[in-house]
Amino acid sequence: MEEETTPEQIHADPGLIVDKIDSWVDGLFRLIPNIAVAFVVMVIFVVAGLLVGLGIRRMAHNRRRADLGAVIGSVARWAIWISGAMLALMILTPSIRPGDLIAGLGIGTVAIGFAFKDILQNLLSGILLLIRQPFAVGDQIVVGDYEGTVEHIQTRATLIKTYDGRRVVIPNADVYTDAVTVNTAFPIRRSQYDFGITYGSDTKLAMKVAVEAASGVERVMNDPGPEALSVDLGDFAKVVRLRWWTKSTRTDVVHVASDVMLAVEDAFRENGVEIPFPTRTLYLHDQTGGDAGDRATALPRSPGETDDGGA
Repeated sequence: MEEETTPEQIHADPGLIVDKIDSWVDGLFRLIPNIAVAFVVMVIFVVAGLLVGLGIRRMAHNRRRADLGAVIGSVARWAIWISGAMLALMILTPSIRPGDLIAGLGIGTVAIGFAFKDILQNLLSGILLLIRQPFAVGDQIVVGDYEGTVEHIQTRATLIKTYDGRRVVIPNADVYTDAVTVNTAFPIRRSQYDFGITYGSDTKLAMKVAVEAASGVERVMNDPGPEALSVDLGDFAKVVRLRWWTKSTRTDVVHVASDVMLAVEDAFRENGVEIPFPTRTLYLHDQTGGDAGDRATALPRSPGETDDGGA
């Protein structure tokens, strides 16, 4: 049988403890040169990353691509810092070989890619948006249910200021994969409005009057100028569509549209062109006889009239 160990038999050897601590201290002193070199290398790479990032941002700012410079500068800065950290680690622990670090970095990159898939997707989408520039900062765009002015295109999201003074943060991946309407992609933009006129009004006169009224509105373009089209013969009205061009900004489009509608309304009134109200005729007839459903035998009555002619 094995002999049991009693507490009295367990004892620490102070000499072994001192030797172990002494070996640790000796190892630390031997690593001091490596630590100093690794620290200097890390400082150099940190400063280099800051300078490279700042240089990229300044260069992009001079070319009016500030957001692109911010994103590329940030990526370059972190790439330099990671490279410096790897080099400092190899200096600090010479047993680590570059191949081991690269292999570990590859496995780590895959793990990080799965863990931060959405972040990396938004980062790449932001870089592609900034490089291809389907729209720029200051453009007025429509993305899904949101419309406003682009404030910034950052590494993660695109910032839009809506027309009512709110900020919308849209992930870059959504912006890149979704349909985007750029309202200010071109200097001018066409607007239109359908005016209904009575069947007793002259359509050609109404078209002429509408064009003249729109041409007299401030900020309506003369080239191309306004035009009017007869587009529909509706149940209650004939429809004249007026089209005109303005600057493409939201302010011009909305305010000029209001001025054009007021001007056309006044011009119609002055020239005897009537804008109709919806009208309906109510027919009441006996559906029990042989002529049930025959509109020719029915007489129009007011909604409040009774069969005996009373109200």
